[in-house]
Amino acid sequence: MTTTAPAASTLSRGRTAQVRLQRFGAFLTGMIMPNLPAFLAWGLITALFISRGWLPNGVLGGFGDAGAPGAWQGAATQLVEADDGTTFQQYLGLVGPMVTYLLPLLIANAGGRLVHGERGGVVATIATLGIIVGSTVPMFLGAMIVGPLAAWVMRLVDGLWEGRIRPGFEMLVNMFSAAIVGGALSVGAFFGIAPLVTQLSAWLGDLVGWLADNHLLPAMALVVEPAKVLFLNNAIGNGVLVPLGAQQVVADGKSLLFLVEANPGPGLGILLAYALLGVGAARSTAPGAIVVQFLGGIHEVYFPFVLMKPALILAAIAGGATGIATNVVMGSGLVGPAAPGSIFAVYAQTARDSYLGVTLSVVLSAAVSFLVAAVILRATRARDLAAGESGDLAAAVAQTEANKGRSSAALGALVGDGAAVTHDPDGERGADVARVRVIVFACDAGMGSSVMGAAVLRDKLRKAGAEHVTVVNKAVATLDDSADLVISQRELTARARIQAPTTRHLSVDNFMSSPVYDQVVAEVVAAQDGTAAR
Repeated sequence: MTTTAPAASTLSRGRTAQVRLQRFGAFLTGMIMPNLPAFLAWGLITALFISRGWLPNGVLGGFGDAGAPGAWQGAATQLVEADDGTTFQQYLGLVGPMVTYLLPLLIANAGGRLVHGERGGVVATIATLGIIVGSTVPMFLGAMIVGPLAAWVMRLVDGLWEGRIRPGFEMLVNMFSAAIVGGALSVGAFFGIAPLVTQLSAWLGDLVGWLADNHLLPAMALVVEPAKVLFLNNAIGNGVLVPLGAQQVVADGKSLLFLVEANPGPGLGILLAYALLGVGAARSTAPGAIVVQFLGGIHEVYFPFVLMKPALILAAIAGGATGIATNVVMGSGLVGPAAPGSIFAVYAQTARDSYLGVTLSVVLSAAVSFLVAAVILRATRARDLAAGESGDLAAAVAQTEANKGRSSAALGALVGDGAAVTHDPDGERGADVARVRVIVFACDAGMGSSVMGAAVLRDKLRKAGAEHVTVVNKAVATLDDSADLVISQRELTARARIQAPTTRHLSVDNFMSSPVYDQVVAEVVAAQDGTAAR
């Protein structure tokens, strides 16, 4: 008895810490993900028009002499000092202004909106401009700090006189308060925060340089690959790797940091191993997961396969380290983030001189992860065949109940049925099904597995004649209690319940072919038939 309480307390603290990290990562994703089309546009423009691009163009790439004979007239220019001390007018181009102004301001606006809505987004944008012009490096990190901070300050200021403004003066107060706060924060960011973030960016860049100089860059896989499986990758990828990668592109024209997390090779190798050496539903599901993961770029589809056999994290780490090492040796990289992590997106953002290196990094990482995963699966194949599909299921149910904090009859019944793990935290799978009109499938970013899961469930409901039910996908951070049912991955259900505490929740481990979809469809149809009979 004396050892149980501390152990339970430690487990609870660990779970709370994981949920907090996931929420932090989701917040960073909420700033980056909506703006990824702008990142991709910048990457494509960079790949095409810089001096080392496919279609070098001095006007668009920003390296041409505006005073040369036949120069393009009317384009924006900047005064540049040559090596010999002379100065000349050079085209400003698209690449520089986009990475200096457009991308950080978009990030800041998105972060401000997350904190204080449209008003917070405007103030965040104003304040972030101060840190941009007060620094000599792209202020991605600065935008991710100043944007939400400025919106939070605006929310505090608004709270001071909420409900106390005389009727007719609301617009006057709101307009001038946002202008004053935004302007003051912009000046403060220029003088106070810009030097600090510039130094922070320099330290992070020096850290990456130190890792490169000491041949330790592949060690990043020790952190990134486990973080991906635990849905903590957004804090690392969007919070650190994307900003640092963008700074390297400005300096070197490409960066391998964009491919540390987005490399589809490790997941491909694991899924191939399951397709050849797996048993039961895992083996039959793996080929379809390969298409979604490698071509569609939805890496989440291989996470459940790793969770079923945690030793496979070694395969992911080995594959990820191999991919990084290959890019280091070949000097290859991308010109922008590959999002989603599809092989098509990877090639679209590959630097002109890096196609061989990037291809090898994907192929070799997949080969290494496959070999390691194959050894692990082959070593446990006899035991898995003897246990059937209930071995992993029983362990997964036990883990789910541990996360839940109490036993569940519904979960216990699933083991007997040999179905994949589902989780009904409310313990009322059939309650109020007749009122289900809106179902939300939630994932970390709202653009990955939730899209696929919602499409699968929507198609099943349509075929069952339950087209009156609306199925949409959202990010966990944007959930509320307006839906009748929320479906999420098991690792994200705790966060989903915080965002929508009164909504019914279900969890899935394999969102490609989970039986929870069929159960929901059956309940909706049964409730529909019952209502029609009455």
